[in-house]
Amino acid sequence: MSFEFILRLIGMIVFALGGLQLGVFMAGLAGDPPEIWAIVIALVGALFGLVLTPHFTTRPARALRERLTHVPAQQLVAGVVGLVIGLVVAALISLPLSLLPKPYSGILPIIAAIVFGYFGTSIFAMRRRDVFELFRIQLPQFGAGDQEEGLTTSRQVILDTSVIIDGRIADVCKTGFIMGPMLIPRFVLNELHHIADSSDMLRRNRGRRGIEILNQMQKESIVPVRITDMDIEEVESVDEKLIMLARKLGCAIVTNDYNLNRVAELQGVIVLNINDLANAVKSVYLPGEDLNIQVIQEGRELGQGVGYLDDGTMVVVEGGRRHVDQRINVTVTKVLQTSAGRMIFARPTE
Repeated sequence: MSFEFILRLIGMIVFALGGLQLGVFMAGLAGDPPEIWAIVIALVGALFGLVLTPHFTTRPARALRERLTHVPAQQLVAGVVGLVIGLVVAALISLPLSLLPKPYSGILPIIAAIVFGYFGTSIFAMRRRDVFELFRIQLPQFGAGDQEEGLTTSRQVILDTSVIIDGRIADVCKTGFIMGPMLIPRFVLNELHHIADSSDMLRRNRGRRGIEILNQMQKESIVPVRITDMDIEEVESVDEKLIMLARKLGCAIVTNDYNLNRVAELQGVIVLNINDLANAVKSVYLPGEDLNIQVIQEGRELGQGVGYLDDGTMVVVEGGRRHVDQRINVTVTKVLQTSAGRMIFARPTE
């Protein structure tokens, strides 16, 4: 027997008793015997109670619970604190208001509680980030553990589909460079499942790889990896959802999608691009330094050879064509930084 069914039975009994009393009262007004009126209205009340009870008990509670699951914890805490402060202010104002003559002494304190409670909740929820920053500055006496926990929570990031499929984010997580919880919205997970179920073999393999990477991250990452049901129903595009959700939560997006990167930056959202990180951590070589490299193919220009460092950096060797499939020592002559990454030009060491 479900809880909703029990509530239906209770509502049926309560409405039936109310209908019984109402039937006796109406029979007295009409001057008729009360039995028929009482039985008919009690049956009608029982029917209404059986049908309508869930609409003002369990279903509003379920809708409220569903709504609260989509509200960020920071906003929820700020709203509760604002409500408490608003009610405290209303209680202080109610003391002089209660001295007014009736009916003002009974009505105005209630109105004050409603008004100040509403404004306290609204103001604290809207300015939650400023409020938390204020408390963080004003209360430096917190322990180091509490301070680090607050810092970590404020550094949460959102992962998009491309960076999960790419796979390098799993290795980045193990290093500790990402210090806050990583959020994966449900709509990103749904897109990942859709790619994994694609009829195209390449897309299907990419989707399955993304799911495997996600499972690996949940097991091995040193920071929490959380699936969130928060959604932006006003838009359908996954990229737009990510940007609006990041703005709502005040966090960054981790991606390697160039277009998402540019659009998010235009809208004031911080983007952590895995490709930029990979380029930034590549080894730095200066002109005049020597390298030992395997020349694996011919270059585009006459006489050039091409090799690669361990981090994937391309090395163009002038006059290296005759050394294809050989490991030789080269001297760096020039280093170029392009949108595709870093490129090194060198010549065989004499």
